[in-house]
Amino acid sequence: MCSWVALTLRFSRLARSMNLSASFRNAAVSSSPSFRAARRSLRDLVSVFGSSKTSSPGILKLCSDHIRFFMNVSRGASLVLGIILLAVTGVAAESGEKCDAPDAVCAARDAVFGISAFDPVGSAVRIGSDLLVTNRHIVADKTKVEIILPDGKRVMGEVIPSSFLGDLIMVRAKLPEGHALELGGENFGDLWTVGQDISEKRVKVYPKGQLLLPPAQGKPYARLHHTAYSQPGNSGGALVNSDGKLVGVTASGGAGRFEAVPASQISDLRAQSGPGQMEKSASIGKNLRECTLMLEKAQRMGNTLPEKFANVVKASCNASENRQLYDLTGQLLGRHRKLDDAATFFERSIEKDPNAINSRLGLVLTLRFARRLEDAKPHVSWLLEVVPEERSIHPVALHVGKATKDQAMIDKALGLIKKHAPNQLDAAKNFLKSPAR
Repeated sequence: MCSWVALTLRFSRLARSMNLSASFRNAAVSSSPSFRAARRSLRDLVSVFGSSKTSSPGILKLCSDHIRFFMNVSRGASLVLGIILLAVTGVAAESGEKCDAPDAVCAARDAVFGISAFDPVGSAVRIGSDLLVTNRHIVADKTKVEIILPDGKRVMGEVIPSSFLGDLIMVRAKLPEGHALELGGENFGDLWTVGQDISEKRVKVYPKGQLLLPPAQGKPYARLHHTAYSQPGNSGGALVNSDGKLVGVTASGGAGRFEAVPASQISDLRAQSGPGQMEKSASIGKNLRECTLMLEKAQRMGNTLPEKFANVVKASCNASENRQLYDLTGQLLGRHRKLDDAATFFERSIEKDPNAINSRLGLVLTLRFARRLEDAKPHVSWLLEVVPEERSIHPVALHVGKATKDQAMIDKALGLIKKHAPNQLDAAKNFLKSPAR
């Protein structure tokens, strides 16, 4: 019970400390289906965790060590809130036409365009004289997209049907003269996101980052995991290296960790695209659209999720074959305490990409709430190794280690707290000394 109280208060305080509504003031952002869903997810999260009636003086006194530890050990966002929000709350790169990146990176802006389709705000990358690549989730089942040229004019592009199940699709359009980006293979090093900036209404280069994890071996739809900042409107844009070569297509992110579809998957996309793929392409796009709309409808329903409708959401989103939608479905079901179902969707996401850090964070939190602590152990161990600086996993590791009598995990978590949050070490030790509840 105490851990529930502490986590509830932690989420509530975090939600109140952030001006959540300010993150969604931009009209272009709020009109997007995916960002509308994120906004409603945040509203529901605040209502769930912010309306707790567990703050009586007796409970607070009883749970004081748990509360001090769980509320203070993490300076970042909570696991769920981070996954939902952080792709839309960072600080953008400096405004204006200035570009501080290498010349080849700055030149890549000429090969990236803003687009509007099922998702009205996105980006696309030029990979041929009349050919663009973007994210499938931006297009869904649309057959035409609107492309924004550098001078503000708009032209229509035709979506090339594809049976490719990854988050990529190609668009053919009559474009002004200009260069296409060369594929960069696995030459990573420093990385930059290049994409459409919603507020400035232009393509820009964002602050550089580095590779966190390469695509998982043997997983055809696994992604690049990196720290190059991206924000709303960048999905479908370019992730480039210092030579200005395309290493990935920006897809999603949060908590300072971002994802891109590897440029190497474009060859598979080409092989599975063309007029003969029209029926399969329409089916994939339809599933994406229906899942997105079902998730939006679920958000509008507030704190209720009837079992019959939950089953519709699960069936629709399972058919989407899309990792972001798997994660969003897991978050939705978790908020409504359908924890086993939530865990299943996070596990499907990880099956597609074992290196998906934020998906694992969501799974760990879900399993912790479901009291499936033995099931959580391998994922907690993985996170402690891969992102040891992630403070939000430290209290979970202590809880799992204590409950399962795993002293090695406890020692590992204490060592990381000492290194990354030394002022919380005493509270952590007090938590371990307190009776199990």
